[in-house]
Amino acid sequence: MSTYALRRVLQTIPIVFIISILLFLMVRAAPGGPLTAARRNPNISKEQLEAIEERLGLNDPLMVQYGRWMGNMLRGEMGESIKFRRPVSEMIGERIPNTLILVGASFFVTLLFAVPIGILSARKPYSLFDYSMTTITFIGQAIPVYWLGLGLIVIFYVTLKNPFTGDPLFPVGGMNSRGQEGNLLDTLWHLVLPVSALSLGWIAWYSRFLRSSMLDVLHEDYVRTARAKGLGERLVYYRHALRNAILPLVTLIALDLPSLFAGALFVETIFSWPGMGRLFWDAAKGRDYPVLLGVVMITAVLIIVCNIIADLAYGWLDPQVKYE
Repeated sequence: MSTYALRRVLQTIPIVFIISILLFLMVRAAPGGPLTAARRNPNISKEQLEAIEERLGLNDPLMVQYGRWMGNMLRGEMGESIKFRRPVSEMIGERIPNTLILVGASFFVTLLFAVPIGILSARKPYSLFDYSMTTITFIGQAIPVYWLGLGLIVIFYVTLKNPFTGDPLFPVGGMNSRGQEGNLLDTLWHLVLPVSALSLGWIAWYSRFLRSSMLDVLHEDYVRTARAKGLGERLVYYRHALRNAILPLVTLIALDLPSLFAGALFVETIFSWPGMGRLFWDAAKGRDYPVLLGVVMITAVLIIVCNIIADLAYGWLDPQVKYE
C-alpha cells in the first residue's frame, strides 16, 4: 500500500500544476482588476496607481506573474493581501483550522446520522420508519443550504428564546462568545446551527444511498451463506453487508468533498464563521486577487488529499482490493 500511496502522491503533482495555471488565468480574467477599488478612489492619483501596479508586478506579462506566484507558492509564500497588506499565507493559516473544524464536525454528524438511518431503512424496507425517513430526506435534499441557514437563524435566534434568560437559543455569529475564546463548550454551542445547516442535506443524500446499496448487497450469495451458517442478523448486517455496501459510499463522499467545501462558503458567510469560505467571500468583494488565489489553491489541494485518503480507505474496508 505504501508504494501505491507514493505513486498517487506523485500523480497529483502534474494535476496540481495544471490546476494552478487554470486558477491563475481564471482569476486574472475576471472583470475589473485587483486595483478596481483604488481606481474608484478620487484621492488616489494616477501616479500612485502606477506605483502600486509596479510594486505588485501587475505590469509584467501573465506568464511572468504566474511564475513569480508559483515560485512563492512552492516556498510557502502566497504574496501580500492588497486590501489588508498582510501575508496571504498568514491570513489563510489563521482560517484553515476554523474551516476544518466546521467541515470535520459536519462530516462527523453526517455519518453519525446517515449510516444508522440507512441501515435501519434497509433492514425494514417499506415500513413506517422507512417511509418517514424517505419523506424527511427528500425535504432535506430539496432545501438549499443558504435558505436552510437563514431559516435556522429565524427559528432558533430570532423567534425562539430561552425561557429563563430571554436570550436566543443558539448563537449565530463567530465561533466564540465575547470573552470565551478557547472555551471548547462555547465553540461547540456556536457550531450547532452551522453544522445543522451544512449536514442536513448530506444526511438525507447519504442515508438514501446507503439504504439502496444495503438492499442490493443483502441479496448477494455471501450474505445468504452467512445466514445459512447460523450467524446472527446483527453480525450479518454489520460485518458482511455493511462493509461491502459502504464502499460505493466512500467513492461518493470523495466526489462530494468539493460540494461540501462549497457549502461551507455559504454557511461561513451566513453565520459569520471565521473560516476560509468567509475569507474568500471578503476577498472576492474587494477583488483581493492574492487572497483569492491562495484560498482556492489550498482548497484544491485539500480536496486532492481527501481523494487520496478515500482511495487508501478501500484497502482497509475491503481486503480484496489490491494496490499492486
